[in-house]
Amino acid sequence: MNPGYSSEASPGQPGGPRGVQHIVVNVPTEPPTDYLVWSLCSFVYANFCCLGLGALIYSVKARDRKVVGDHSEARRHASCARVFNIVALTLTSLILSIIIIGQIATGVKVAQLRRQTDYWRGN
Repeated sequence: MNPGYSSEASPGQPGGPRGVQHIVVNVPTEPPTDYLVWSLCSFVYANFCCLGLGALIYSVKARDRKVVGDHSEARRHASCARVFNIVALTLTSLILSIIIIGQIATGVKVAQLRRQTDYWRGN
């Protein structure tokens, strides 16, 4: 027999030293996020190829599923809404960046051409 171990059952342990005590802890899960506000902003401001509309539809579906208590379906719809929001925001930002850079490049080129014509005219 090992020193420090006794063959007696611990108090409150049924069945002797080999009894196993099970503890069940119920942790309430946090309801899934539905990204509705982000989807509304994507729909109004970043609706590239109707991706904002898709995000809004999936967000409303996620909210409906969350209200009913079907958290797994709510998470699935929220995940789709999040992806649509990310893609819409990324593509809209990319397009706006290209437009801004194009405007700056065009302005610089026009200014260079004006300087050249002014030079040749002798002004």
